[in-house]
Amino acid sequence: ATHGTAPKYAGQDKVNPGSVILSGVMMLEYLGWKEAAALITKALETTILRKTVTYDFARLMEGAKELKCSEFARAIVENM
Repeated sequence: ATHGTAPKYAGQDKVNPGSVILSGVMMLEYLGWKEAAALITKALETTILRKTVTYDFARLMEGAKELKCSEFARAIVENM
């Protein structure tokens, strides 16, 4: 992953999973699974553009709907 473990947030369903998801995208690209990587990237972009985001983005985006980590992940899947 591209960030620390943030143990103070453990069990709070709060932290933005975006960097871990994008690390997975990088792995898929490395493996040659470009279509899967593009699908995930596009879904993540769509989710953010719809302003359905975790607390860290919500506080910076006017009119955003704040989601828990699990809700954000679910929204990404729904946008695939």
